[in-house]
Amino acid sequence: MMNSLIIHGKIKTTTPKAKYIRGSVEKLITLAKKQNVSSLRILLARLPKKSAFKLYYEFAAKYKDRKGGFTRITKLPLKRIKDSAELSTIEFVE
Repeated sequence: MMNSLIIHGKIKTTTPKAKYIRGSVEKLITLAKKQNVSSLRILLARLPKKSAFKLYYEFAAKYKDRKGGFTRITKLPLKRIKDSAELSTIEFVE
């Protein structure tokens, strides 16, 4: 799910999954902001190549002055039909 969020910029999922993903993605962005070879290798070990490069080259430059809060969770008024789970969207802050 982290890969999909990084590639698409926004995904719709259940609220607990969105809250779980949020911490992991924000830690990876903080790691990418260091801009050294070591952080790139760690990103490549944890993510597919396309996502790791996008984090390292695009998101790190975009959020270099921001100290935290890179993602936003918005709860949707809808519930999933089958199990009535709360739905949310998680997206990157501009």
